[in-house]
Amino acid sequence: MTFPPRITALLLSLCLSLPVLALDLSGAMTALPAAKASGQLGEQTDGYLGVVQPGGQAAEIARLINQARRAEYQRLATQNGIQLRDVEAMAGKKAVEKTAPGQFIRLDGQWRRK
Repeated sequence: MTFPPRITALLLSLCLSLPVLALDLSGAMTALPAAKASGQLGEQTDGYLGVVQPGGQAAEIARLINQARRAEYQRLATQNGIQLRDVEAMAGKKAVEKTAPGQFIRLDGQWRRK
């Protein structure tokens, strides 16, 4: 089966661009400040990021960072002999406190600008 040159070029460029589109934890950490500043992501009291405005890579950034946060929270909980939910609550409180003015935080189920 042969494809016309235009379709071949399109498929080739798509295949070459896929690795660039994939996001890893390092890329997510790099993209996080801009995503928070643009209002796409915000901090929640449960210690995790939430998607304020879907779009772009916001959900993937949140997923990757939340996955890493959960692993670290679990490590801290195990190390200190406390419940995961207690570590999440402490981390959430700190994250909300450290959120820059103008960025989003989720309080009582509602997104608000700090």
